[in-house]
Amino acid sequence: MTDEPTATPTRTVQLTVDGTTVHAAEGDRLLDVCRALGTDVPTLCFGDTLTPRNACRVCVVELDGSRTLVPSCSRPVEDGQVVHTDSERVRHSRKLVLELLGSSVDLSLTEGVASWNERYGADPDRFGPPAEPAAAGERDRPITGEHHAPDPGHAATVAQPPKVDNPLYVRDYGKCILCFKCVDACGEQWQNTFAISAAGRGFDARIATEFDVPLTDSACVYCGNCIAVCPTGALVPTAEFDLRAAGNWAPERQHETTTVCPYCGVGCNLTLHVQDNEIFKVSSPSDHSVTHGNLCIKGRFGYVHVQPPRRRTD
Repeated sequence: MTDEPTATPTRTVQLTVDGTTVHAAEGDRLLDVCRALGTDVPTLCFGDTLTPRNACRVCVVELDGSRTLVPSCSRPVEDGQVVHTDSERVRHSRKLVLELLGSSVDLSLTEGVASWNERYGADPDRFGPPAEPAAAGERDRPITGEHHAPDPGHAATVAQPPKVDNPLYVRDYGKCILCFKCVDACGEQWQNTFAISAAGRGFDARIATEFDVPLTDSACVYCGNCIAVCPTGALVPTAEFDLRAAGNWAPERQHETTTVCPYCGVGCNLTLHVQDNEIFKVSSPSDHSVTHGNLCIKGRFGYVHVQPPRRRTD
């Protein structure tokens, strides 16, 4: 008889959140504790299947003894912590972050942003006309003629149109907040395809394929796992994009059906998103033990075989 290793018991810590004393397991994140208490902490770059990047900073909370606000999505709980999720300092920080994001990218498809703007009094328009992300290469053009100081009331970038270069999904980087969730899903955390990554620096930073080649010439395998984690609609299935572009998007006529993918024996769960008896998107539950929200090209886009393909008119 062999001795089986015993699991190390999880240590419990005690902390205070907004005046309430709570107990949590060591290793939990502050965001987990806040959500367990029913406290609504806004998040954009956080994904429950990805390692936090701490990119968007809208989930910051105030921690007694900390010089700066801390991101609740990645900060682990510690014994004796005193956390404030709605202090004046927190509210001011979230307001400014929402204003800066809203003045530089299109957040119209980002769930929750409208209510957050109202809650924190954020007004992106106070920064002047929107300064949309520039198309790749726009900032690389040589400047000719006289050099003039930029007009502060004029956006210095040229907005890039949506990239419709394949029949499965659209890349609308005018909505991209550089949360890097798509990069992580495509990279070592899940797909290990490494078809996309961050390119450029500073104001020229953007998501791009390797060597900035067209998507159809890249290493992309069209699994669509980047779509599944995108929080802003910068990556969206073509069928959904077409519905919105045609003005036919109608959430009140939509429903979801969960089924099992028929293409192989792995047993991936599929959630079919349907409007007017047509599938416009397929996702998978992030808490599913097989997929963890990820699918292959057949699971995510194979539905085109059960209904007539949409014919593009553009």
